[in-house]
Amino acid sequence: MIKDVKDVIARAQTSLLADALGAVSLLTMLVVALHLPSLI
Repeated sequence: MIKDVKDVIARAQTSLLADALGAVSLLTMLVVALHLPSLI
């Protein structure tokens, strides 16, 4: 099972990078949206 997970990660490395970048941008937007009322 661990070998299968490693194989999937090796094959999908570029899409994992894009997914991680998307997750970081979503979290950034969430933090900004939550702090926006205190800035206005």
